[in-house]
Amino acid sequence: MPKILVTGCAGFIGFHLSQALLNQGWEVVGIDDFNPYYAPVLKRARTAILKQQPRFALVEADLADKSAVKRVFHEFQPELVCHMAAQAGVRYSLRNPHAYQRCNLEGFVNVIEETRFSGLQRFVYASSSSVYGGNTKMPYSEKDPVNQPISLYAATKRSNELMAHSYTHLWNLQTIGLRLFTVYGPWGRPDMAYWSFLENIMHNEPIKVFNYGQNRRDFTYIDDIIPSIVTALTNENLDRYEIINLGHNHPVGVIDMIEILERLAGKA
Repeated sequence: MPKILVTGCAGFIGFHLSQALLNQGWEVVGIDDFNPYYAPVLKRARTAILKQQPRFALVEADLADKSAVKRVFHEFQPELVCHMAAQAGVRYSLRNPHAYQRCNLEGFVNVIEETRFSGLQRFVYASSSSVYGGNTKMPYSEKDPVNQPISLYAATKRSNELMAHSYTHLWNLQTIGLRLFTVYGPWGRPDMAYWSFLENIMHNEPIKVFNYGQNRRDFTYIDDIIPSIVTALTNENLDRYEIINLGHNHPVGVIDMIEILERLAGKA
């Protein structure tokens, strides 16, 4: 099986992807900076599971450090790259915009540039459904216009797609962008709404709901997402430049989600 570099291996999706690839016999080189956006102890616990596998190697480094990224490619010589690392969160970008510039823009360029220099043929990366911004047409289509992001996070993800397009055009690097829709599941991120809602429910605290509770989210279970990412890494029938929606296509209202969580917590 090939050797793959998975950036953001300590993150929620990166961890599950790395675990699935290891279980299939791949060699995985994981890179993460364990930043404190949410508790690093959770990220350490995830990677402790990965490190039990002999075919897993961990590199702790900042992707915005160009020399560090170059060393990883030189030392491990991966055959495939799956770029899952990103500074996540919409509201956090209002308080700390430079974190998004550093990770989502500088880090992205460093990884895709080394992918090109290494002579690899395919670059798979995580985009986000947030690029659809205020679009009201449903369901979202990859052909919809996405040039009006309403958050800095979304703007950086759309920028990734445009940068990938230029690399495909200039260097014939195959780039596969995956627009992920609200992925949830075991070992999930504590900054996600369902996590904070459940904590408030368990502690009998009020829940802050925006837009009068009219928001709807396309929740997608992690076990349904991982096989699709693996397919994006291995399928030979993809175009040179691809953007793919990975979602459930059955949006759930926020109020409905809260009611489900209350029932599961025995608080209904």
